[in-house]
Amino acid sequence: MSHRRRSIPLPAIAACLLLTSRAASAQVQTPQAATGLTLAAAIERAVAANPTIAAARLQRPIDVAGVSVAGERPNPEIAYEYSKETPRQSIGATLPIELGGKRQRRIDLANATVAVSEADLARVVAEVRNDVRRAYYDVVAADRRVGIAEDVRGLAQRARDAASARVTSGDVPRSDLTQADLALANSTSDLVAARGEAAATRAELNALVGQSVDAPLVLANDLTDGSLPTAAEALALATGSNTEVQVLDRRIAEQSARVDLAKSLKRPDLSAGGAFTYDAQPEFSYGWRVNFGITLPVFTTHKAGVLVEDATLVRLQADRAAVVARMTGGIAAALSRATAARDQLTTYQTAILPLAVEAERQAQAAYDGGQIGLPALVQALQTARETRQRGLQAGLDYQHALADLERAMGTSLR
Repeated sequence: MSHRRRSIPLPAIAACLLLTSRAASAQVQTPQAATGLTLAAAIERAVAANPTIAAARLQRPIDVAGVSVAGERPNPEIAYEYSKETPRQSIGATLPIELGGKRQRRIDLANATVAVSEADLARVVAEVRNDVRRAYYDVVAADRRVGIAEDVRGLAQRARDAASARVTSGDVPRSDLTQADLALANSTSDLVAARGEAAATRAELNALVGQSVDAPLVLANDLTDGSLPTAAEALALATGSNTEVQVLDRRIAEQSARVDLAKSLKRPDLSAGGAFTYDAQPEFSYGWRVNFGITLPVFTTHKAGVLVEDATLVRLQADRAAVVARMTGGIAAALSRATAARDQLTTYQTAILPLAVEAERQAQAAYDGGQIGLPALVQALQTARETRQRGLQAGLDYQHALADLERAMGTSLR
């Protein structure tokens, strides 16, 4: 039996193994940039068309209108009075007069609220950019998995055909055909799953960039793209550009304006008015009177309101300190994980994948020489496939680590 294995050529299996080996070798080499949608272009599309960003932009006109509302002055009050006493009729007007700079304090608070909405928009944009980065490389990895699954499925089909021919000729037992059928069924199932995942990741990326979920996508970037900043560079960039910290800074400024407004409310307001009187015969036909008033802070002193706003300001300042502390630790952890992921990817590219190529070549030679049977060949190919899958996952892990670092920094990687 062994002698017949050595004497029968297997061109189909040899060709398939060579194809697989070349595909694995292609993964080892750094791919050249292809024409298609780059990550930068995808992010640009998302900033322009993402529904979440579009919704966040609608907040600013609301807050800008709030500035005009804050600048409004109290309306005068017109009153008509009729009585049985003289003068029997009068028409008067009263004008409230705000003291303590209340109107200006309201305007300052409204302007601070506009600044908060702008900072919050920047935070939303940063989060969407990060989501696009993650989704973009999910699509790249899913496409690569489909390619691997197609290669393996094609190889399994050819191996099955070869096993069928050898069983028919009596060169190998029928168990070889059973093993080949099993390998083909498994590879077909893996290909269906890979294509489904690729379609799902494309739908997610299309939704993020504001396109139809079934819009075609051709991506240009590769899983090896992207460089790591140093710890000092990452901290410096985060300190100056972290969107979460910027939102808290604007909220602290807004809260300071609330404190000032609450303090201004402790000042009492005045009111001034006058009236035109008539129908007071026989004493007089027409007359007038003037009045002034002041609000006495007896029941509502606004002291409690000042305490509430002061306490809220202290809490926001504590929140900012906590965010900065968390940011520092998060950047260090994310940078460490990203460094490890980069090193692992480098190891796969320079050592593990070349060994997988050599293992496939040796399995081909051993099977062709009758040293191993088809089950052993299928197992060797399965091991090589799993190695390629792990190499692909190492690239995706590196891109996810970069996305995690970007999120920890609260700003985009340069």
